[in-house]
This record gives sequence, structure tokens and C-alpha cells, in this order.
Amino acid sequence: MGVVLSVNVGRPLLKLWRGRPTSTAIFKTPVEGRIMARREGLEGDQQSDRSVHGGPDKAVYVYPSEHYDAWRAELPGVELPWGAFGENLSISGGWREDGIRIGDRFRIGDAEFEVSQPRLPCFKLNLRFDRPDMVKRMLSSGRFGFYFRVRSEGKIGAGDAVARIGRSDWDLTISEAARAMAIDKEDGDLIRRAADVEALPDDWRAEFRGRLDRMGGTGAP
Repeated sequence: MGVVLSVNVGRPLLKLWRGRPTSTAIFKTPVEGRIMARREGLEGDQQSDRSVHGGPDKAVYVYPSEHYDAWRAELPGVELPWGAFGENLSISGGWREDGIRIGDRFRIGDAEFEVSQPRLPCFKLNLRFDRPDMVKRMLSSGRFGFYFRVRSEGKIGAGDAVARIGRSDWDLTISEAARAMAIDKEDGDLIRRAADVEALPDDWRAEFRGRLDRMGGTGAP
């Protein structure tokens, strides 16, 4: 059992990145009170590029609060308020990437959720921290967080319990899904397992099936 420490939302802003104006909604700030979790995301939250952010499979971005201690040690002097990594929910309870499966189901407040995929960072994380190495740091550390689908809409707020109410039918952790997609791209056995996980988004499964086809269907390059 865990607790929501902060609910964070944001709207697109124009920021300079490498001398060019870039639209991003990664700058999230905590909200007071309770807000609706809907199929497409949290009330009051927006994305700057809907082709790669947001939508039902990325409705709510969750980040374990325990990662903040590690980041504070790694980034001394950097201010890290809740929402610093662009997450919608900052949660306690030890819900780490290697202990949660794709397809696990959770209840928070009046809403129910399903784990859909890891968060794979893009260059906007570098923009958020104004340094070029944050994407690499996040991927190598495994502290990337994960996304929820909203299975049952409802109101949520800081202080709500985070309870796992169902285990996935598939044995693939968030960490393993991230490794298959972005790190161990030639691990045929891992990719084959991931391709069979129906709780992953369709585009992830298509990517894994395509890789297997290129490997000859056996998992061997």
C-alpha cells in the first residue's frame, strides 16, 4: 500500500532548447483538492505533442517518490519539487519498476488504473533540467516511472491510498519492458515475451513483432 504525495498537472509552455523555442508540458506543478482522472488524462493536464504524449495508453504518468532520494544524491544542489520529472502522480510505497508488471491494476481514490508501459524519456527531460545528460541518466538508472491507463474514471487527490487490486496475467515487469524497447534490443527471448503481453500498447507489440520477424522469428539475430 502506498500514498499519493502529490497530484501534478501542466500546460504547454514555450522554452528555449539549443537556441530554438520548443513547446513542452513537462513542467508540472502540484494541485490542491481532488481532480478527475479521465480516460485521456487528468483534469487540467495537457500535452504539447499528442503524437507522442498523452492518450489512453499514457493517461497518467506515475513516479515513485523513493527515486527522489537517489536523484538528490546524484544531482546535488538541484531543486526537485514534486512533479520535477513531469509526473502526474508522485507516490510513496515502494512501487518500483522491477516490482510491478505490465497489466497490474491499481485503485486510487475513486478511480481504477492499469499499468500500460514504462515512461521512456525524450529530449524534453534534458530541457527540463537544462542539461544534456538526463535522458541517458534516467535510462541507465532504471528510474523512469510508468504510465497508467484509466480503467474507471473518478476523482483522486493527494493523500489517497495507492492499492494494487489485481495482478497482471502476464509476467513482464516495467523494467523488463523498458529493457526490451530501449536497451536490450537484440534479446530475442525478452522481446518474444514482451510481444505476447496484450496489456502493452498496440504500437509496442507491433515493434516487438517486427523485430522478431527481422530475427527470423526465432529470437536469434
